[in-house]
Amino acid sequence: MEAMFKVFDSRSRNKKYKGTKNEGKHAMGMAASQARFLGLTARKTNVEYEGQQVNQQRTTLSNQSANYYNQLLGMEVPTPPSVQDYTKTVYSFTDGSLQNTITSLIAQANGEFLISYTRTYTDTSAVVSTNSSIVTRTGSAGNYQYSVGATPIRKLGEGFDNPEEDPYLSTLTDKQLEKLELEEQAYIEKLNAKYGEADWQVYYKLDSTSGTYNPVFYKKHDLEKETTIYSDTTGASQSFIPAYTTGQEKVSDEIKGTTAKLEQDATGRYINITLYDEDGNGTTYALTTNTTTDQAAYNDAMNQYEYDKTTYDKSIQEINSKIEIIQLEDKNLELRLKQLDTEQDAIQTEMDAVQKVIEKNVESTFKTFG
Repeated sequence: MEAMFKVFDSRSRNKKYKGTKNEGKHAMGMAASQARFLGLTARKTNVEYEGQQVNQQRTTLSNQSANYYNQLLGMEVPTPPSVQDYTKTVYSFTDGSLQNTITSLIAQANGEFLISYTRTYTDTSAVVSTNSSIVTRTGSAGNYQYSVGATPIRKLGEGFDNPEEDPYLSTLTDKQLEKLELEEQAYIEKLNAKYGEADWQVYYKLDSTSGTYNPVFYKKHDLEKETTIYSDTTGASQSFIPAYTTGQEKVSDEIKGTTAKLEQDATGRYINITLYDEDGNGTTYALTTNTTTDQAAYNDAMNQYEYDKTTYDKSIQEINSKIEIIQLEDKNLELRLKQLDTEQDAIQTEMDAVQKVIEKNVESTFKTFG
């Protein structure tokens, strides 16, 4: 009996020792697998978090890109000006020596028009600027006399004290002198109206081509002012003195609010105009049609277009450069996201393998204890 007990006890110990050894192996394998699984889980979490960060950055870049595209859509493209926008039809008519250009047409209820037009004519006796001759000053301060050559300069419109001393006046009869005095009064009015009121002086200059005398006017102030320099020896003027004479000049004035009737042809173009005076009497004139272009306004509009176009192209270029930078950053983020996807797939594959090892260890452990 004792021998049998010893044999049984020995087998029992051997079996106990064998179970303990297998149990240690399973415990160590499961611990390592679980540690590896936890490490992989942490890596996977980090990868997923970084992926979220990358997606958030790409969303921000997408919003910035959308804003830039909206700016592009909101920009107004410059358009070049059209010559037609600065071209208009102008109607004109001739009344004797007057050239008239219609500036306004306002239709009335009775079929008539209220018109305005500019009237242009040539004033053959206008006062105009001319080249100055050398003026000689003689006498003493406070009692200077002025002349051009041998012809004295005298006060305009104050009669003729010594006409025999003047080359021109000496050729005129008494009746002609009377008419000349009236002319000089008219000259004073024109000079004052155009160049301002002054003490006007005059001498008559011989035109060697036509053989006629023409008046030359000076302001007394210009002859006497301190900035006018005369020679100390000869008395001849050494600085410019403004001078005026008679000549031709274009004169324009505007007639407003005139009642008129207009006649049209089959195309709608006005061909005749009838103007009425205060008594209702009408006079008909043939209309001439012309087209005029405001070239100065067109050139100004073209310059503005070139400036706007340059500014527009510069803005487009700047926005496109910013979009290119955003696209490059987004491309880099996209590549990083693909790397994270690849890394996550690798981690998941390894986690699946470790999971299987853990499950096998658990199964083996339960079988051992079973």
